[in-house]
Amino acid sequence: MNIDRIVVGFAGCMVLISLILYVFHSHYWLWLTAFVGANLLQSAFTGFCPLAKLLKLLGIKPGNAYT
Repeated sequence: MNIDRIVVGFAGCMVLISLILYVFHSHYWLWLTAFVGANLLQSAFTGFCPLAKLLKLLGIKPGNAYT
């Protein structure tokens, strides 16, 4: 598994978790969904992703998007 797949999988999990928390707890959890979406959008344009940097430091194999 490479960094690209981990980042996309993590973002998907965070969106689903925040939606579950929205349904069962509070509507404020939608802010987490918005944050994840905004981070993915800026990452598409800038190539910078904090999670990708962390995973690279941990020695995970880079993919095509985050080198």
